[in-house]
Amino acid sequence: MKKLIVLLSIVTVLVTGCSVYKLDNNNIGKNIKTLMSEKVKMYNVYYEGYKYYLPKGIGFIDKEDYNAILKDRNNNKYYLYIDAISYYHKIENKYEIKNDTHYSKILNYNGKTGYIQIDKVDDKYFIQFVYNYAKMEAYVKEEDLVDVITNMCLILRTVKYNDAVLESLIGENKLNYKEEDYTLFKANSSKESFLDVVEREETDKYKKDLEDEKIDLED
Repeated sequence: MKKLIVLLSIVTVLVTGCSVYKLDNNNIGKNIKTLMSEKVKMYNVYYEGYKYYLPKGIGFIDKEDYNAILKDRNNNKYYLYIDAISYYHKIENKYEIKNDTHYSKILNYNGKTGYIQIDKVDDKYFIQFVYNYAKMEAYVKEEDLVDVITNMCLILRTVKYNDAVLESLIGENKLNYKEEDYTLFKANSSKESFLDVVEREETDKYKKDLEDEKIDLED
């Protein structure tokens, strides 16, 4: 009997102590709050000036400067931009709730801010998720909406910057520094501009077989 009680106690701890890592499509805001409110210190991706955690099942297709294109097991593409420039200069993101969208919400957890906006485009959903000076975008089917937002939460909540390294890279005393214009990831980017980029990639260098370029998703 004692062994049974101990076992039940362990099960209870596992159930109540772990986070819910699946979003309820009927209550997106509540579940985003559950994930983003947690203070997580897990990292497995390291670059100059920043690091973050990439969940199992997500792999790289391409990486250039502060931009990265990711892919999950369901072949959904995620476009990630780490806005180290805005972070360094502490530029506030100005976003207003959009009432004409599928979902729009301002985020503020653990001293980090951002927003999420979801637009329905034909039979798919265009997601813009900004948090802690990082932005992710994706264009997905309804059945993948929950999993994709979950993955975005797990990635964006772990982004951490290295002030000393960023100072050496983009600091005021950095010689020959040229600020790039990442129009795709600006706060006022639209689904039209995003879809234009997706189409251009499919007909340009991303038309080739990407399987040889990405990290094995099973790793």
